[in-house]
Amino acid sequence: MEGRCTCGAVRYRLTAAPMIVHCCHCRWCQRETGSAFVINAVIESERVEAEGIVDYVMTPSESGRGQEIVRCPTCRIALWSHYPSAGRRSSFVRVGTLDDPDQCPPDVHIFTRSKQPWVVLPGDAKVFADFYPSPEHVWSADAQRRWQAMMAR
Repeated sequence: MEGRCTCGAVRYRLTAAPMIVHCCHCRWCQRETGSAFVINAVIESERVEAEGIVDYVMTPSESGRGQEIVRCPTCRIALWSHYPSAGRRSSFVRVGTLDDPDQCPPDVHIFTRSKQPWVVLPGDAKVFADFYPSPEHVWSADAQRRWQAMMAR
């Protein structure tokens, strides 16, 4: 999968499928994106190959621990984020920046307690009012193995 910022100064390639795709409905993501939710494809950062210069911008987060957003320095589009739990080992790639975002439908919907009331979720969707308590029933066995290997590095 490949993606880019709006102006095209930064292109990137995912060299593997994401471990999981989150659709986050928290108010913080709504404010940050100016939309009803954000869809993030979670992948090991070593599997993201970027062409072009990027900016790393620390921003506040609801947890109080912040997040580092990788942006194009020209058009300022957010391409992916790094969260404190894994730091720069993992990237939460903004699915909307992929050339073909249809390849990454959400595996799970999180923080649905603050979901916009007009957003209707599929009946078979994995849905959590907050963050899911553990990955065991949400992540595939392969994704869990990949995450554990990434965190061990």
